[in-house]
Amino acid sequence: MSLAVLFGVFVLTLALGVPVSFSLGIAAVAAFWWEGIPLAVAFQQMTSGMNVFSLLAIPFFIFAGEIMLHGGIATRLINLASAAVGGVKGGLGIVNVLASMLFGGISGSAVADTSALGSILIPAMRAKGYDTDYAVNVTVTSSIAGIMIPPSHNMILFSLAAGGGVSVSALFLAGVVPGAMMCLSLAVAAYIIGARRGYRADPFPGLRRLARAAASAFPGLFTAIIILGGVLGGVFTVTESAAIGALWAVVCTLLVYRELTWRGFVLSVAQSVRTTSVVMLLVGTATAFAYMLALHRVPELLASAMLGFSDDPVILMLLINAALLVLGCIMDMAALILICTPIFLPVATGIGLDPVQFGMVVMMNLGLGLTTPPVGAVLFVGCAIARVRIEEVMGTIWPFYAAILVALALTTFWPPLSLALPRLLLGYGA
Repeated sequence: MSLAVLFGVFVLTLALGVPVSFSLGIAAVAAFWWEGIPLAVAFQQMTSGMNVFSLLAIPFFIFAGEIMLHGGIATRLINLASAAVGGVKGGLGIVNVLASMLFGGISGSAVADTSALGSILIPAMRAKGYDTDYAVNVTVTSSIAGIMIPPSHNMILFSLAAGGGVSVSALFLAGVVPGAMMCLSLAVAAYIIGARRGYRADPFPGLRRLARAAASAFPGLFTAIIILGGVLGGVFTVTESAAIGALWAVVCTLLVYRELTWRGFVLSVAQSVRTTSVVMLLVGTATAFAYMLALHRVPELLASAMLGFSDDPVILMLLINAALLVLGCIMDMAALILICTPIFLPVATGIGLDPVQFGMVVMMNLGLGLTTPPVGAVLFVGCAIARVRIEEVMGTIWPFYAAILVALALTTFWPPLSLALPRLLLGYGA
């Protein structure tokens, strides 16, 4: 009965429009009360969920992304991408994908990617004769690179939800190749659609301009080198690398590019605090929610039920993918990582899937959910920038969804795609 109370209150509050983090907390408190467990235990679970040292990396990654957004790094990455691939037919679409790959590898946020690059590229694409729906579709789907390509604070949440037994460094490395594969699929889709619609190509600017653009963008790209290089070289922990990366972002935008204004700095701090507060509240309330699930052995029972339904790994992974895709359409990504990981991870490992590989499957599934209605935050941001209704872009976005699903299928059923780098550089699984 307490499970009925837990899920019933959660669904009811969501239906009433209560934010996900509050819905999780209210449902958990209601279930604790029904079970007769002191409510102080519920709040102890919330605080213990947030009182994890590795979570300190999240505000630093978020702050670094906001500084890059307001400090001129995004513009230089766009210039680099344009100089590299702008000469291809429909080239601005491919530029959009490449820029998202570069910026996402620094900011680690799909929403920041869409905000920073979309505000520049969507108007530029329309000025060049590109249709608005095409510009929005490319921008929002390619922004998932910020989730897959490290650093990604969502991978830190996955490690936490998995009980801390999954290495964040291994997760970071595991996202590189699937993220690049996904961007390649999106670039192919952008090229095909651009060619069919007859979008013209800009002339190649020459190697000299490409070299200048690369030199100008390098200080910003060096942020990713600091973060990944420090972790892989054993110089920093993930949390330390996040702090040093954020510090470098401030130094780069303030002293190298000299474009970070006081107003931009204040906006970056305010937005970082706002976003971090939302994430940490989700972590706390989801921890209390997960405690009730664990108390009633829901993950074990669901794993047994799914394994009893079929012992075919392909069928089970298709079921898990379908469940994650549907849930990603209706719930926030961070909340789903914290709720679904303890439930589906035992099933995935039970059929022989590596936890790190499963993390990439979760990231890509839920990342796709950010671009789908009714609660796709990235889709909302892209449409708001372009000033179009969601219905106007949904009819033509399906080829980009198909491109992501191709990458998702490869990530799900071809382990080396995500595990090769962690094994090569970290000796993971050896």
